[in-house]
Amino acid sequence: MHEALLEGGAIRHTSRKYSKGSYLFREGDPIRGIYLVKSGKVQIGKVTPEGRELTLKICGENQMVGEITVFSGPSKYRLDAKAVEDTECLKITIEDLEEALQREQQLAMAFMRWTGIDQQKTQTKFRDLLLHGKKGALYSTLIRLSNSYGESHPEGVLIDIVLTNQELANFCGMTREVVNRMLSDLKKDGVVSMKDGKIIIHQIPRLKDEINCEECPIYLCKID
Repeated sequence: MHEALLEGGAIRHTSRKYSKGSYLFREGDPIRGIYLVKSGKVQIGKVTPEGRELTLKICGENQMVGEITVFSGPSKYRLDAKAVEDTECLKITIEDLEEALQREQQLAMAFMRWTGIDQQKTQTKFRDLLLHGKKGALYSTLIRLSNSYGESHPEGVLIDIVLTNQELANFCGMTREVVNRMLSDLKKDGVVSMKDGKIIIHQIPRLKDEINCEECPIYLCKID
């Protein structure tokens, strides 16, 4: 999608930098555009009225960020987008996007494919949350993290991103105490371990068996 957006100057865009902890947009802000991450990482999530935080995904380099409502009139964001490290993005306004989609057939096709895949990713995440309970939420999150940020390691797969147990809990819709207990059990069983604040998964097949993994394509089973 990002290649189609920028190839041959297909669409106008501006470059913006965001420091760690700053927001690209907040829930309730008018939707004015979409963002392409050039460098850094952006967390997409929501805070409930009770103050509980739910993280839906972390988008990295060349990932698109934004809730897209093209050709549908004014709308507002339903989620927050926060830079979790210093980040640079290309911003494309809704007006420029709509104009380019009408003009460029290949771009329109790429955009439709991207929105379809994004919807499927969301559906599979909620499937795991609803069908397999707390275990499914944590185990599927670990598998998705390994597909997005995993690196080969002599003892398994190293998730090359530092996450606190609270941040991991936010992905699962659980409390930190529950995640602490479940991770402790996985460590005792030799399924996972920690190194320099990063998780190493030693037995991914074990996690997949526990949640009756349907072996979805990797592009769907990711955290971004």
